[in-house]
Amino acid sequence: MPPAPRITSPAAPGFWRSPLRGPWLTSVLGVVLLAGLTVVFVTGLLSYAAYNPNLSAVNDKTPDKGLLGFYLFDWPTDPHWLYRVNQGLHVTVGITLVPVLLAKLWSVIPKLFALPPARSVGHALERVSLLLLVGGALFEFVTGVLNVQLEYLFPGSFYPLHFYGAWVFFGALVAHVVLRLPKAVRVLREQGFRARLRDPGPEPYEDGGLVSPRPAEPTVSRRGALGMVGAGSALLFVTTAGQSFDGILRRTALLAPHGGADPGSGPNGFQINKTAAKVGVGPVDTGEAWRLVVDGPGGVVRLSREDLLQLPLHSAALPIACVEGWSTSDQWWRGVRLRDLAVLAGYEEGAEPGVLVESLQRHGAFRKAALRDNQVRDPRSLLALQVNGEDLSPDHGYPARIIVPAAPGVLNTKWVSRLAFGGLR
Repeated sequence: MPPAPRITSPAAPGFWRSPLRGPWLTSVLGVVLLAGLTVVFVTGLLSYAAYNPNLSAVNDKTPDKGLLGFYLFDWPTDPHWLYRVNQGLHVTVGITLVPVLLAKLWSVIPKLFALPPARSVGHALERVSLLLLVGGALFEFVTGVLNVQLEYLFPGSFYPLHFYGAWVFFGALVAHVVLRLPKAVRVLREQGFRARLRDPGPEPYEDGGLVSPRPAEPTVSRRGALGMVGAGSALLFVTTAGQSFDGILRRTALLAPHGGADPGSGPNGFQINKTAAKVGVGPVDTGEAWRLVVDGPGGVVRLSREDLLQLPLHSAALPIACVEGWSTSDQWWRGVRLRDLAVLAGYEEGAEPGVLVESLQRHGAFRKAALRDNQVRDPRSLLALQVNGEDLSPDHGYPARIIVPAAPGVLNTKWVSRLAFGGLR
């Protein structure tokens, strides 16, 4: 008997031969992704809101957002660990889902090549949503992982690319869920999760579906396949999540730039993204000639570091948390309250405005940042001069830096040169 002709077209039903593919596996992976991606999307929106993009153009890295910014609200300062938890979830859950996403794409790859492209209006909508979903997911995950690794290989700014990509992906996800979720639930109910996990046999062949009409011999069970996906996710979790902690847990974050041991030791021995040298801030800029310019309706006041140390000093225990997902535990900061500096600038007590903060930093993003009045008003918001009982190091923002509860790290401006109260536009 002559051998069966070899099928070379990926559009042919018999080209994809894995016996694991079928509605059950795809449905299980889809339900896991739906739950995980919902967490990632919601925490991503909250992360964007934390930048207070409607406050000032210097905070808005996603111009012309229009209706996509409909949900934005004034970011709170309580609880003080809010951004730390939000961004830790966003990055860690996103990275943990990578094996699930890849397995899901593998499970539906026959659909991407199926012909004809559209058999009906509903089928055409499903195919379009699938293409946008796959493209959007790959784009979001790739740009997100590159940002976590501080590798900006993509053209343009990460913020607008990731923001607009997220909305394209979410729109496609909603359309896909509306079209496919009822079938996924029905498949899991009819076939039973535990029964299929025990491999009772191949799923019935569906013409134009995911099940191959000529499946190959199995090399792994469904249980084994899901186990490998779960093991991959667990490995990524334990080699990433530690960057949100200090001590021994941080040393487990092998895949994160801020994993491993704390940088240095002593009061200033905790993580940073930017060194003073990297942004062009040197001893000449931060030496005895440095003056903080405080601007407001009362005029301009110039203060040396010694002048600031003579003002009433206050302390606050606050973390540093960055968009890349890394954070520190609470550090003990000491400095002048922003609301006291607002009074010095000519505002009455209790009527604190927002403030535009400018840095000595010569290049790079967020050389300026705007803070809301609720952030200025919070008694824990400081122009910090010391940390953990010692003067700030140059890399931590000497001679003075901003520290605000629940704010993204980039809004805690280092090497502050000017505070313009009320000058947000």
